[in-house]
Amino acid sequence: MYELRYMSMKRTNVYADLEDLAIIKEAARRRGVSEAEIIREGIHLAAMANRTWDEPLFSRTFEGTGRTPTRSDVRVADAVRREAGGEPAA
Repeated sequence: MYELRYMSMKRTNVYADLEDLAIIKEAARRRGVSEAEIIREGIHLAAMANRTWDEPLFSRTFEGTGRTPTRSDVRVADAVRREAGGEPAA
């Protein structure tokens, strides 16, 4: 079950389509949670989908050639790992 933890909440009023409310009512009954919980989950998902992040998802750079490794590259890496006492990648 999806679980949200709330530090604090603010009461608000919204207008909702009657068909959406019927779906929410049925989902709440089926899951054994309140309709308010279903609505809070929906608000949270909408907020996260529209959030602007402070930094890009892939902000770090990695060393490498920028190409897909060849079989030879993998074999060399496995040999180096074995010499260092580790197991080769599966």
